[in-house]
Amino acid sequence: MRALVLVLLALLAVGPVRAEEVLRVGDQRGNARALMEAAGVLDGLPYRLEWSEFPAAAPLLEALNAGAIDAGGVGDAPFTFAAAAGVPVKAFLAFRNRQDGLAILVRPDTPIRRVQDLKDKRIATNRGSIGHQVVLAALEEAGLPADSVRFHFLPPADAKLALASGAVDAWSTWEPYTSAAEIAGLVRVVRDGNGITPGLSFAVASDAALKSKRILLADYAQRLARARAWALKDPAPYAAVWSKLIGLPEAVPLRWFGRAQYRTVPIDAAVIADEQRIIDLYVRAGLIPQARAPRAAAIVDAGFSEALAAVR
Repeated sequence: MRALVLVLLALLAVGPVRAEEVLRVGDQRGNARALMEAAGVLDGLPYRLEWSEFPAAAPLLEALNAGAIDAGGVGDAPFTFAAAAGVPVKAFLAFRNRQDGLAILVRPDTPIRRVQDLKDKRIATNRGSIGHQVVLAALEEAGLPADSVRFHFLPPADAKLALASGAVDAWSTWEPYTSAAEIAGLVRVVRDGNGITPGLSFAVASDAALKSKRILLADYAQRLARARAWALKDPAPYAAVWSKLIGLPEAVPLRWFGRAQYRTVPIDAAVIADEQRIIDLYVRAGLIPQARAPRAAAIVDAGFSEALAAVR
């Protein structure tokens, strides 16, 4: 009851919601919509929620930039590059997770055992992705420059084939690809992202939506946080829904969700500091020019803490 009161007070402070109002949310298959529907948190919406599905974060952010959607969920890497490119977007809710599934993978029979062994080797990943991010961070940790490996920028399906065929020496990727490959016995982890990457993802919105649809975003944030709390308590029901949607064995999302431990966190000083670390990493690697690098504090909106407080 106290949580409901807090949310109502926060919403009333902004103004009433009209049933004809629409919040347009971009999503990727099996993510926010599937989670929120499985958790049963979309009942009683005082506005209309209009979903658009995208194959990846990049086209979702392009749609947001074009004004086709108001908000969506993305990882820290695509968000950072979009902000650096001038997309009028801000993060208004953050999620942290363990980084076991963000990993540099090699074939089980390779002599590569440490990050240092990757020197002069070929690594497949997506340019500017979290897979790219973890390689850069791992190289820095090992005292190696960013150009000490040869990147082959490939989408996950092609990267997986390249590793299996020996066309590359390693594959840096994320979930569900890591769990699926591990369960199948196809790979061995050289370095995961724990301790070297912050494990952040965000709910983001356009500057225009943050001004004109703030009340709707506050309600959406609260419902999404409730759904995340539900899945954190027991990942099995969401894993079952995800498995049917995506067509992968249930063991894959169970492994992924069970070890990732996704949790909602406020946009606070720690989140801002970690986002700044990501920006600085890409600047050092030459992927974002210093002149275009945003300040983390300028690309977040910390005004939605009431929505998260209502879930605790």
